[in-house]
Amino acid sequence: MLKTRLTALTFFILASLVGYFALQTENTNFPYKFGLDIAGGTHLVYRADTTKLDSAEIADSMSALRDVIEKRTNLFGVAEPLVQTEEGGLLVGQQKEQRLIVELPGVTDIGEAVAMIGKTPLLEFKLAREIPDGNSEPTLVFRDTGITGHLIKKARLQFSPASGEPTVLLSFNKEGKDLFAQITRENVGEIMAIFLDGVPISTPVIREEIQDGNAQISGGFSPQEAKLLARDINYGALPVPIKLISTQTIGASIGEDTLVKGVAAGLYGFLAVLIFLIFWYRLPGFLAAVSLIAYISIILSLFKLIPITLTAAGIAGFLLSIGMAVDANILIFERIKEELKERRDINSAIREGFARAWLSIRDSNISSIITAIILFWFGTSLVEGFALTFGVGVLVSMLTAITITRVFLFAIAPRVADDSGARPVRVAKFLFGSGLSK
Repeated sequence: MLKTRLTALTFFILASLVGYFALQTENTNFPYKFGLDIAGGTHLVYRADTTKLDSAEIADSMSALRDVIEKRTNLFGVAEPLVQTEEGGLLVGQQKEQRLIVELPGVTDIGEAVAMIGKTPLLEFKLAREIPDGNSEPTLVFRDTGITGHLIKKARLQFSPASGEPTVLLSFNKEGKDLFAQITRENVGEIMAIFLDGVPISTPVIREEIQDGNAQISGGFSPQEAKLLARDINYGALPVPIKLISTQTIGASIGEDTLVKGVAAGLYGFLAVLIFLIFWYRLPGFLAAVSLIAYISIILSLFKLIPITLTAAGIAGFLLSIGMAVDANILIFERIKEELKERRDINSAIREGFARAWLSIRDSNISSIITAIILFWFGTSLVEGFALTFGVGVLVSMLTAITITRVFLFAIAPRVADDSGARPVRVAKFLFGSGLSK
């Protein structure tokens, strides 16, 4: 009994410290990050050059471009950028203008925003032929092979054993490996030029078919230049070149006043839930309220530490996870009541109540987590924010409901032993309130 109470006291102290950390909003190395709809940010518009693509390839290329840029700005799925494509009204040749729209929450420095997007290298492999030009030097004429940076699986820095020159070794994916093998097989003796941002940096001659899907870039790089090139290619080489045509800083669409009112409404709702728990379940309800406050402290601390960019959708997911945490406590308490109706002593009723409620809690939370994973995997950035906060919240709610609430209940549970069973029921009614009469 003493050990359980010491554990409960330890949980309470730790929860208080975590809550203090979560409430720190000024002069801290871990501030909360808010999304574009709350804190504003930067709006960037890029024009994509699709003049070299067939009409049937444009949609797939723009989709790949969007995915690459979103990956660069949202490597862990928590920064919640808004990246989308659109067709402009102007015509480029016989094609409509293709645009990429990027909105970065919390980034009000346009220079920082452009640097965050970065200049990803456009990598191309082209076949070259020498065409005699009278008495002058022969002219190189290049033609596309279809091999570009989007077919590369990985790039890594290495140094030539003979010269010590830094080079970048490329490994193609399955599609790129097959295409590279076909091109090298059909063009032995010809020049395979490697272009970086439209400039030929290496012009090796194809000696034989290359079947292993590896290629080497050597362009007189310094070690730092080769390292940055490998990094940028790994982050995602652009399938088509882009040019920045418009930048602007935008304000919050929700506004500070609306945000404060929304948070206040959520707080009032949470307090109403706590009052209901305490009124209906008495002392266990009070312990559940403490457990829920500990849950909120843990979640808010995780939001700061990961960090997770909070948008209106993300906050909605967090509030929904609080509801899941409340449901878990209600299931537990109702099961404990059922056990007490069978004249069990308090400790046995708590133990059996948790054990039998766990099956329902487990199944409902697993289904919620699966839903969150599906939304995160297939959804857009805004949906990912909801899914992430909801999924993390469900996981932590299981911890607080099954662990913290359980320890608190056993810490205050009286040691009741009465053969008649009358005293356990009287004590249980005092602790749990009404609903225990058979």
